Amino acid sequence: MNIRSLTRGDGVAIGAAVLLFIASFLDFYSCDGAYCGEVPNGWDDKLFPVLPSIFLAGLIAAGLIVASRFQPAGKKLAGLGLDQWGTALAVFAAWSALWTLIGGLDFDKGIGQILGFIAALALAAGAVLSQTLPALKAPLLGTPGPQAPSPYGAGPNPGYGYPAQHGAPTPYGAQPGGQQPYGGQQQAAPQPGPGAPQPGGEFAPFWFAVPVARPLYAEDGSPTAIAELAPGTWYLAVDQRGQALVAQTQDGRRGVLQDTTGIQRG
Repeated sequence: MNIRSLTRGDGVAIGAAVLLFIASFLDFYSCDGAYCGEVPNGWDDKLFPVLPSIFLAGLIAAGLIVASRFQPAGKKLAGLGLDQWGTALAVFAAWSALWTLIGGLDFDKGIGQILGFIAALALAAGAVLSQTLPALKAPLLGTPGPQAPSPYGAGPNPGYGYPAQHGAPTPYGAQPGGQQPYGGQQQAAPQPGPGAPQPGGEFAPFWFAVPVARPLYAEDGSPTAIAELAPGTWYLAVDQRGQALVAQTQDGRRGVLQDTTGIQRG
């Protein structure tokens, strides 16, 4: 799981979900009379179906929207992406919350009802507008700042996650004509692919990107994934083990990428 895959629209969804969860425990109606009794919140079965149609629908919607960022591109559930299901549920939750405000029992509106409507409306707006507004499509954590020169001979690095030499990425195992390798020495032949012997027996580190999300396994050979490489992000290959690559993530963790098919070299 790579949190750098999250967008600002996802941040809006997460914030709205937290607010919606808090609102579910607050008084849904307010009553000042002597015979009011205990005022219910969103979890009280007396208010059914408020819980599933507003609060649970909104929380599930936010979960689906965020989870979609960590799924392989093009993966669908019943013909729709997870973010599409989440957007539909978010709009449904806001619609349900609206009708509790303009209808329902003849009581004053409680803080839980009002706050729940605001949170559901923010969630729906964020889910819909994140599909069209560039500001909400931007990365949630922003672009990393400058770093010190790479210890692998790649020269100054403009920020982790970007190759040292700009331009369109090329398939792994190929090098553009006339371009110098990352170590700064003139290259006489194309870079060999995974599993091929390296010139002089040495491995030259390079930047690469994966076409779909792929797990990164521990270097000790255990079957547990320590991280997930996300498409659209550049990673540094620091070693090669047969057909596999030893890659380094943005936070400094190292692991083995076993599936190197289709990766692109920066």
